[in-house]
Amino acid sequence: MSNSADSPQAGSSPDRKRGFRPVRVLTVAVFALAGLIFFTSFNTAKGTNIRTDTSLLKLSDLIQERSRKNGELDESNGSLRHDVESFAERDDGSSKAEDEKLAGLEKSAGTQKVKGEAITVTLNDAPPDATAKLPGYPEPQPDYLVIHQQDLQAVVNALWQGGAKGIKVMDQRLISTSAVRCVGNTLILQGRVYSPPYKITAVGDPDKLTKALSASPAIQNYMVYVNVYGLGWKVTEDGTVTLPGYSGTVDLHYAQPVE
Repeated sequence: MSNSADSPQAGSSPDRKRGFRPVRVLTVAVFALAGLIFFTSFNTAKGTNIRTDTSLLKLSDLIQERSRKNGELDESNGSLRHDVESFAERDDGSSKAEDEKLAGLEKSAGTQKVKGEAITVTLNDAPPDATAKLPGYPEPQPDYLVIHQQDLQAVVNALWQGGAKGIKVMDQRLISTSAVRCVGNTLILQGRVYSPPYKITAVGDPDKLTKALSASPAIQNYMVYVNVYGLGWKVTEDGTVTLPGYSGTVDLHYAQPVE
């Protein structure tokens, strides 16, 4: 049988060049890319849960580590400041009246220790499985069961109004520029991170401080959640205590109007 006209002829050259086909090349590229994606995904997970892989650096761990380092820097800064002040007091050329005035300003600024009778207010989250304890109240939302920034601020403001001579939140002394801020259920205070329970200690007249707490509308609202959902609230008299002086930086940061 003779060959058809478009069939390859016997004895034709075996190195005959075929025509270039872009579609075929594109198909190969797509499969290669898909294989690369599958390989990358497998290499990343390797059969483990990425969310719980302890080899990955967790953000919470990073925050805690930074908080610890900030605490160490605060202690170092306080020690250095004490040394500088000691050297300066040896021969600074000031009069006794000027030294007394400076000491009074430092005490008011919160950079010096303050000693006296004190009370401590402890705030804590409610149990995660809490339910409404009183009739007529809805079942709690998750937001109802945690301490908020406004709760801490209400306690601090009430204690100042009650004549507190000094206030310490957790292990840090507050000054006029201190900001009590919460992110989620953690407290961020002067570069350091804390978890509940939160302890706020104030030096002053215990009776006046306690009355100021009871008279605060914001705390009265908080007490509703204490009684209904079990948020933590405890006020104790500590006797005579000494609050540390503020040892952090005292640089002022403020806004300027746009000209």
